[in-house]
Amino acid sequence: MRYVLQRLFSTFADGWPGAGLLLQRLLVGGALIYCAISSHINALRFEIAVPEVLGSAAGTLIIAGLWTPVTGIIVSAAQGWIAFSRPNGALMPIVLAVLGLSLAMIGPGAWSIDARLFGRKQIPTDF
Repeated sequence: MRYVLQRLFSTFADGWPGAGLLLQRLLVGGALIYCAISSHINALRFEIAVPEVLGSAAGTLIIAGLWTPVTGIIVSAAQGWIAFSRPNGALMPIVLAVLGLSLAMIGPGAWSIDARLFGRKQIPTDF
């Protein structure tokens, strides 16, 4: 299982690119949680709240950087569901769906739980 998940990531970006990915994860996750909270207050029906709750849970995993490729696809699917079910206010869900897909394709970066769990390990060679 570890090898299969490690193959999903080409590298874990470090330095400035890693910081950019961390900022992108924080922005996307925070926006997903904010949208879920604001929508949950106004939601009267269960079927309206389901994709928002799913997006909020995925946003929490995105912030942590856990299972990022799978979570990014879940974010994209949930936000696509929201965009197609409510075409009047579809701009924000479309933007979040695209950002979720980009995180799924790029990966979480070096400052994530995925990098700790599935990243390459340094083996010391000092004797």
